[in-house]
Amino acid sequence: MKNPVQTSKAPKPAGPYSQAAQAGNFLFVSGQLAVDPKEGKIVADDMAGQTRQVMENIEAILEAAGYSLKDMVMVNVYLSSMALFEEFNREYARFFEGDFPARATVGVELKGNALLEVSVVAYKE
Repeated sequence: MKNPVQTSKAPKPAGPYSQAAQAGNFLFVSGQLAVDPKEGKIVADDMAGQTRQVMENIEAILEAAGYSLKDMVMVNVYLSSMALFEEFNREYARFFEGDFPARATVGVELKGNALLEVSVVAYKE
């Protein structure tokens, strides 16, 4: 059975999708931009600030479903430029204690002034 997840602590979906969907022990979190859930817009213009906001959004969605960052098993990162890769890595690493999930990172064209979008898959027994 698939269960949608919704929290006011993360941005509302900008289209016909759920913030996340739980299927069995897996949680699939939709791609998150650096949108502040209260303001409804991207709040930073630098990679560090946008990465922090994206990870905070993901953390809020995970927590709403009873998961944590430690339950993440796969992360898909979409950067507006691969030149931002190192700056992203520095900020991203701060959210973990050396126990990193698997990850794929690609360069893509993103909407507006978004520098990154991140989606995750989490698993919990």
